[in-house]
Amino acid sequence: MTPAARLSGAIDLLCAIQNAPHRPADAVANNFFRERRYIGGGDRRAISTLAWDVLRAWRRLHWHLRADLRYRDEDISPRLLCAAMLHFVGQPLSSIQALFNGERYAPAPLSDREMVMLEALEGQEISSEKQSLPVRLEYPDWLHPYLEEDFGDRLEEEMRALMGAPSLDLRVNLLKATREEALRRLKREGFHGEPTTLSPWGIRLEGRQPVTAAALFREGIVEIQDEGSQLIAAAVGAKPGQRLLDYCAGAAGKTLALAMTMENKGQIVACDVSRVRLDGATKRLRRAGVHNVTRHLLSEGDKWAKRREGQFDTVLVDAPCSGTGTWRRNPDARLRLTEEDIKELCVKQAAILDIAARLVRPGGKLVYATCSLLGVENQKQIASFLKRQEKYSLLPAEKRSALLPEALSNEALFSLTPHGFGTDGFFVATMEKAAAV
Repeated sequence: MTPAARLSGAIDLLCAIQNAPHRPADAVANNFFRERRYIGGGDRRAISTLAWDVLRAWRRLHWHLRADLRYRDEDISPRLLCAAMLHFVGQPLSSIQALFNGERYAPAPLSDREMVMLEALEGQEISSEKQSLPVRLEYPDWLHPYLEEDFGDRLEEEMRALMGAPSLDLRVNLLKATREEALRRLKREGFHGEPTTLSPWGIRLEGRQPVTAAALFREGIVEIQDEGSQLIAAAVGAKPGQRLLDYCAGAAGKTLALAMTMENKGQIVACDVSRVRLDGATKRLRRAGVHNVTRHLLSEGDKWAKRREGQFDTVLVDAPCSGTGTWRRNPDARLRLTEEDIKELCVKQAAILDIAARLVRPGGKLVYATCSLLGVENQKQIASFLKRQEKYSLLPAEKRSALLPEALSNEALFSLTPHGFGTDGFFVATMEKAAAV
């Protein structure tokens, strides 16, 4: 594809994302490229990179383009956002204008109004001290008090780290290979990876790489999983022969890691409210060679949980949350999140925790995790739970998982952030139910 055709592709992808405000951008992008199989891997990465750069700079681009208040948000189209992004990454206006030439597969020429708006950007930097902190750091205005309370003086550095592009992390499936063997296989297939510093099973690749096309991915030797997410499985510390419940399993990413640490021995039940997600787990479980997992679809009025009270050694609750910790991967999510969402999620999280608490056997563990940075979903949620549930307490140090790295092994609850640990944002709390008297 020509540079102009790639630009058209990025504009079309952003239009598709904009026209599906309730769908995650990555899901829209997957469908977008599935319907355009003629787009090759290199072109796909170029199109995605420009579109995601725009999403990561959404508030700052709008701030610049709306500097003249005659222009409303509806005047700021995806094509104009792409043109502005190209300017801020160093392309001269004449080169940008040449890409909008209206020829085959190229976007239509820029209008006089669009040219005026772009010319006003000359000599400016994308980030400006004139911008408010939420604009400069790409988060909603209403979220500022929450972040200020949670991070204090670290707010700017934490949120700036969340604006960058994420790494590509893999988890080695120890049921099929060691990490050293996986690294050698990756090298032979043309990928350069390094062992992660926190997860004992992780490999980090830089940039976007087509790892799903690699033989060792198709063979189930590696799975794509952020290092922080891997550490949730490490905190569970599942052992062979135990009975575990992954209560909000989704497509079973953490279920796979739990089965690995259990060496395929014992039983895992993966539950979720989404049939689509649970059905999607089937292929992943088969590819990984996992056979100690059963799945259960949770539905309204379901008596399944009531019949299994006190039956599990460990229950993992990877709770539905704001997803603020994943904004490097899902920059569009910061545009959709509302304060009402946070309030509704906190109520839902508390209800799920109370149900899960009943499923743990006396002396067993309850592990609560989110991919949120917000204390109201994390530390405050756990503090409220421990007040309600007198049988539970934070797991003492001598009982914590040996799979955790030394930097986290002394904490019954811990937070990970891109700035602090180079991972996505995660929170984990490990609790113990009192043994039967």
